[in-house]
Amino acid sequence: MKREKSEAAFESAARLIPGGVNSPVRAFGAVGGTPCMIERAEGARIYDLDGNSYIDYVCSWGPLIVGHAHRAVVDAITETAAKGTSFGAATEGETHLAAAIADRIPSIEKVRLVNSGTEATMTAVRLARAFTDRPLIVKFDGCYHGHADHFQVRAGSGLATASIPSGAGIPESAAGHTASIPYNDIDAVRALFAERGSETACVIVEPVAANMGVVVPRDGFLHELRSLCDAHGALLIFDEVITGFRLARGGAQELYGILPDLTCLGKIVGGGLPLGAVGGRADVMDRLAPLGDVYQAGTLSGNPLAVAAGRKTLELLDGEEIYSSLDARGEELERGLVEAIERRGAAACVSRIGSLLTVFLSAGPVTDFESAAEGGKEKFALLFHGMLDRGIYLPPSPFEAWFLSLAHSKEDLNATVESFSAALEKVH
Repeated sequence: MKREKSEAAFESAARLIPGGVNSPVRAFGAVGGTPCMIERAEGARIYDLDGNSYIDYVCSWGPLIVGHAHRAVVDAITETAAKGTSFGAATEGETHLAAAIADRIPSIEKVRLVNSGTEATMTAVRLARAFTDRPLIVKFDGCYHGHADHFQVRAGSGLATASIPSGAGIPESAAGHTASIPYNDIDAVRALFAERGSETACVIVEPVAANMGVVVPRDGFLHELRSLCDAHGALLIFDEVITGFRLARGGAQELYGILPDLTCLGKIVGGGLPLGAVGGRADVMDRLAPLGDVYQAGTLSGNPLAVAAGRKTLELLDGEEIYSSLDARGEELERGLVEAIERRGAAACVSRIGSLLTVFLSAGPVTDFESAAEGGKEKFALLFHGMLDRGIYLPPSPFEAWFLSLAHSKEDLNATVESFSAALEKVH
């Protein structure tokens, strides 16, 4: 494929924007080459400046679960924009979206809308520390909860992609109250609580890890986290920024039957526009200002356009058999990828849950950050470019999930498997 326009546009961007991008993983740092500069999108496809078409498995990193430029979502945004784009004042739409969230997520009694997943996790942790009057945060290696200082300890996503262990500019004191332990290792959690339970404010976890690639929780892992938090008076926070409304109408917590104290949401809740939310028990949420003593604010929080897009997207996901349809797409793609791996005799495996999946270029199984990193970036770079040249756009990192949407057709899935099989030949 020719990408001269993308290359020229990226050169211009690099003169004005650090690294040429406004979020690091877009820079193709893990795979090499020049990023595609996207001009437009529709359904399951994106189109670059050179007119190249790609079947998209990034889907804006998850929120476009109904596909790009869905007419109903675009109409909701357009109609709202005609009335004003932002007011810095309360709107009824915020209440309607809060009600829609609380209706769907089992554990949420009250909601605060924010601008991003990072803001949601920052707010949740501050609430937990205030509510428990304790300083320690417990997280898991390879889980990514945004770029706040106290989360930059053995984090996944962009930090793992760039091989940055904790990030510069973060004082030791900021990360000193964060403990990070292996995902899925419940014995390590028990040991930590035995030693530091009295100072632990919260455990924050991706109920299904999706920022070191997709890693599902072992049987009983999440239930035991709930029990340990209860036993030691700590709060359990589910970071469902990726899994919320994607794995089930009520998120991963509905799927696994667990009620966290606080839930962080993003991605789909904004329908493709910047929006996040934190919600949970009323007694905890009532500590937020202006009602309580925990300060959090955002001039553009609950932006009318994002609220409209989010509400419409959630409505579209209320249809019958929506989630079984998404799961069927994921299952069909997984089956085709596994068959291609077996035909090639490749050292690779597929990890999937619902419409989230990752191909790991190692024999597996992948259960934590250490095993997720075994495939190496060099092999993934070969796979990525092999598929990109065949019109398949994957996340440009081995530590990210592939996202399917309702717009991905059977033909799209077949083309993806064919491209994967051909690209895999160059990897192994």
